[in-house]
Amino acid sequence: MSKNVKIALISGGTILGIIIILLLVFGAIWGWPYGGWGMMGSGMMAGFGWMWLIPVFWIVFVGLIIWAIVAAVRSSHESKGSDSSKADSALELLKKRYARGEISKEEYEEKKKDLA
Repeated sequence: MSKNVKIALISGGTILGIIIILLLVFGAIWGWPYGGWGMMGSGMMAGFGWMWLIPVFWIVFVGLIIWAIVAAVRSSHESKGSDSSKADSALELLKKRYARGEISKEEYEEKKKDLA
């Protein structure tokens, strides 16, 4: 797993945890003044004054999932690009070795085919 994906998952999980804790705290704070949590509670839905936060929670949750997918795709594209740059740098190194006379023309051609 790449560093970007790990960062995205850790930060997304942290934000999601904070949102869940806030929902629980707000529900407890707004529900308590309406009669507590007895046998029938505080009446019909009286303790759920925080229900407006649930759509916000889901929007943030879906946004975090999309963000994690985008980060994973970007990191996979970056790793593919680095493979081609490694091949280019190997070819450049091969050209320099041939130019310095360290390898013969036959070795150069053979190794060039191997890299391609």
